[in-house]
Amino acid sequence: MGLYDRDYTQENFQSQFRHAPQMRIGFPRPSSVVRYLLIINLAIFAIALIVKPLGAVIYGLFELDANSVPRALQLWRLITYQFLHASLTHILFNMLGLYFLGPTLERHWGSKRFLKFYLGCGAAGGIFYLLLVAVGFLPAGVMVGASGAILGMLAACAILFPHFVVFLLFFPIPIRVAAVAFTIFYLFAVIGRAANAGGDAAHLAGMAAGAVYVFWPKWRNKLKSKADSSRGQQQMRNQQNLQVELDRILEKVHEKGISSLTRKEKKILKEATKTEQMRDKL
Repeated sequence: MGLYDRDYTQENFQSQFRHAPQMRIGFPRPSSVVRYLLIINLAIFAIALIVKPLGAVIYGLFELDANSVPRALQLWRLITYQFLHASLTHILFNMLGLYFLGPTLERHWGSKRFLKFYLGCGAAGGIFYLLLVAVGFLPAGVMVGASGAILGMLAACAILFPHFVVFLLFFPIPIRVAAVAFTIFYLFAVIGRAANAGGDAAHLAGMAAGAVYVFWPKWRNKLKSKADSSRGQQQMRNQQNLQVELDRILEKVHEKGISSLTRKEKKILKEATKTEQMRDKL
């Protein structure tokens, strides 16, 4: 996977998302978290490849294992399985994706937030796979790889940087086209229970987690605005109802005197008087 950007190098380009960094043509310089993630992934793969007995122990302890309930409930595996890979091509494509997509997101969000995002997308992929196994949709097995996290980054970049272009097999493809194509492919693979349906389920969930993470602040603000508006309208209705009741009480006092009021009516009148006095002081 490679990438370049068509419009972010133009000074007058304005991203639809505030504070989105400009992207430059060329190979990105690995940011701090991306650099450590690359080193850890490659080192573990090399150790497991060279010292096979040790590799077997590492994979046995840290891969995501849905074959038994106790191992499936070992929550650390949702994180550790992301640092294990099944083959040279598996780790190569994942690390290329991390190298090209990661630095932009890390510089955009900051290292701490990026790491949480990265691991969260990968964990989302693992959880979705375990759920599909738990309901009997997919057969139990083991899972390794950072693909869920990588596809989460792809989805995030597609939303944040729509003019971003990725190279797949040396062909330049707009990142949003790539994201949609991957989504459709993984969806059909999972529904059709293809050979790697478990991995594709993790890919799909990672992409969904990445998209939700980017959109969540906007959704949260809309929900908060809607809730505030609804609360304000309710307060206005309550105030109008109170005013109607207060007018009725005052009319009753005018006609029959204050002694004719019930305890509840006297309380409403007293609270209304107190509120009016406080307004006068302000």
